[in-house]
Amino acid sequence: MTTTLTPDALDIHEELYGAQLPSWGAKAVVGGGVAIGLVLYLLGVNLVLATLVVFVVSLALPLWSVAVEGSRKATDRLVTVLVTSAFVLAMFPLFSILYTVISKGLTVLSSQFFTYSMRNVVGEGGGIYHAMIGTLLITGAAAVISVPIGLFTSIYLVEYADGNRLSRWIRFLVDVMTGIPSIVAGLFAYALFVLFFGEGVRMGLGGAVALSVLMIPVVVRSSEEMLKLVPNELREASYALGVPKWRTVAKVVLPTALAGIVTGITLSVARVIGETAPLLIIAGMTDSVNFNLFDGRMATLPVFTYSSVRSPGIPPEFSIDRAWGAALTLLIIVMLLNLIARLVSYFFSPKGER
Repeated sequence: MTTTLTPDALDIHEELYGAQLPSWGAKAVVGGGVAIGLVLYLLGVNLVLATLVVFVVSLALPLWSVAVEGSRKATDRLVTVLVTSAFVLAMFPLFSILYTVISKGLTVLSSQFFTYSMRNVVGEGGGIYHAMIGTLLITGAAAVISVPIGLFTSIYLVEYADGNRLSRWIRFLVDVMTGIPSIVAGLFAYALFVLFFGEGVRMGLGGAVALSVLMIPVVVRSSEEMLKLVPNELREASYALGVPKWRTVAKVVLPTALAGIVTGITLSVARVIGETAPLLIIAGMTDSVNFNLFDGRMATLPVFTYSSVRSPGIPPEFSIDRAWGAALTLLIIVMLLNLIARLVSYFFSPKGER
């Protein structure tokens, strides 16, 4: 239902709020800018230049506002245009990556692509079965290593440390580990395994250790923040009933923070599953399926993608297509992990916070 103001009401409204642009003004300016940019792009103008034209046309809105509404309202509209443009600029790379990976990788996906390895395959054919198995095994082993260490560390920092010197050093080292380059984690794992197995060692367990170095600080920080959100009243009520501290942590604190902890763990897995450099150093690359983490090279999706582009062979088209398909598969896995994290956070969080 649209309300039409009488002339007297319009005068009163203008006296109270001053002159204003019509309600359709902002939509008309922005829509016109988008239409001009789209036409220019269809005529062959560079996408960046067409986007710049849209931004320049949108600046007509604050100029129009200066003439009608005054400088104060025009400043508000100018900031709105700048903030919106910054948001669109930030989202542009994301949509560009999604479009590129999906458009180039979707044509490769098939049952053969997911169930065949690259053993004895030259040119057309083959698949990423061996790389998927390696990715799942190495990432799963890294989670098995990282989750207990990270979770117990966060429990110590929140429940037992009480701000002592050791806890301050642990937090400092965790912050340092958060910024460690992935290649350094791979070199650390390689150097560690060289001590036991000698030079040239390549195995999936080494890749799991390298990824765990990157996962542990993320798990510690996310779990620590979730444990801090648990109200102290719950702990005090448990202590008042004579429940020991360890049982209070296990039966009261952890279940309360479970949703946030699981979400943080899932996101930490999604953060390391796409790492290439450490796995290239310690896990290596192979064209065959390897289920044994403790023996031999093991392929992973990131390393498979890198190797397919780095050494595509002749003709290169088939290898490049497989690389895009592997990249899309990895992207789908990461999206599924984020979806699982959202669902876990929803179903395990208190009802009032859903």
